[in-house]
Amino acid sequence: MTAPAPVDTAVPPLDDDLAAAFDELRGFGPDVDQLLDALHRIAVRPHTVGSTQTHLAVLAGNCPNISDLIAMVVARLGDSRSNPALQGLPASVQAGVRDLTADYAALAVENDTYTLISEATAVIDGI
Repeated sequence: MTAPAPVDTAVPPLDDDLAAAFDELRGFGPDVDQLLDALHRIAVRPHTVGSTQTHLAVLAGNCPNISDLIAMVVARLGDSRSNPALQGLPASVQAGVRDLTADYAALAVENDTYTLISEATAVIDGI
């Protein structure tokens, strides 16, 4: 009886598209760079099955999740009532930005994309 072949646990480098996305988003400010750093660490670190499930759930599978949180922050930034920087803009511009960013946040939640990731974590468990 032969032993099973060893599993290569080395994490491959980011693919070109993902690496380019990180590069293109870098430099817009220290807060964005800090967010990118955290996402990059998650993408390239070695994971266990458990940490894979946890990260999938927290990033996009739970309700709420990081993806939903980003959509909520976008809506908050687009609303002059919570972002005073927009208060000097004409009322019609304020309303347009508020409506568009609120619509974005609503679509993020309405599309129930988190159910796909919730199902993926269940598949890992064999459910």
